[in-house]
Amino acid sequence: MRKRWSLLFLTFSLALALTACGDQEAGGKDGKQILKVGASQVPHAEILDQVKPDLEKKGIQLEVKVFQDYVTPNKGVEEGQLDANFFQHIPWMETTNKERGWHLKKVVGVHIEPIGVYSEKIKEISQLKEGSTIALPNGTSEVTRVLLLLEHEGLIELKKGEGEKSIKDITGNPKKLKFKPLEAATLPRVLDQVDLAAINTNYALQAKLNPLKDALIIEGKDSPYVNVLAVKGGKEKDKAIQELAEALTSPKVAQFIEKKYKGAVVPAF
Repeated sequence: MRKRWSLLFLTFSLALALTACGDQEAGGKDGKQILKVGASQVPHAEILDQVKPDLEKKGIQLEVKVFQDYVTPNKGVEEGQLDANFFQHIPWMETTNKERGWHLKKVVGVHIEPIGVYSEKIKEISQLKEGSTIALPNGTSEVTRVLLLLEHEGLIELKKGEGEKSIKDITGNPKKLKFKPLEAATLPRVLDQVDLAAINTNYALQAKLNPLKDALIIEGKDSPYVNVLAVKGGKEKDKAIQELAEALTSPKVAQFIEKKYKGAVVPAF
């Protein structure tokens, strides 16, 4: 009799354990798989919100975690707190991997956010005075991006050659411009303290700036800085990730981007 009760207890315990494992794998409501994705608020989280219903139909519960910096969402993916992120372009991702020894990989390119240069002190770039101060994002890839844009406008000259650029690579500076690298998220808040500020479109939109109307200089639509869905290496082919990639590059998302952002954000697919 004791053996029988022991066997029953063991069977009941095993059933509970299997049920718990099943619940953990499902994770979400009604047995749906949870997919945690880190994103900037605008436009990335807004775009992700558009595909939540589509993923729900496929048994995936998308949880969007909003961040206001460009380091934490990559750290979260690298360390496993996030399944993926959607906020960065490839040069930023590759620089991050190189500098921190991380293993982030592109899944799919979704859109381009042309970076713009703004001012509250002048109306046209031709009014820029000698000795003016330009604030710009302090990330290595973003510094390169802004310097190339300024060179294209004839404001500076850079050392020849491919690869990343720094302020030390400026070989010609006829207006004796001064450069102030700052955390990207802070740039809209210092716009009244500098002569020009190069601001990423996601932060410009959050600050109610219209890149197409307010920027004195803006990248063209052929910008190589495509924003991508990224994961830790080895997870690119996961079924849920592939479902998200497909949803983000659907005609529905293209139409949303074009209607919502009116050219300030451009589909890259």
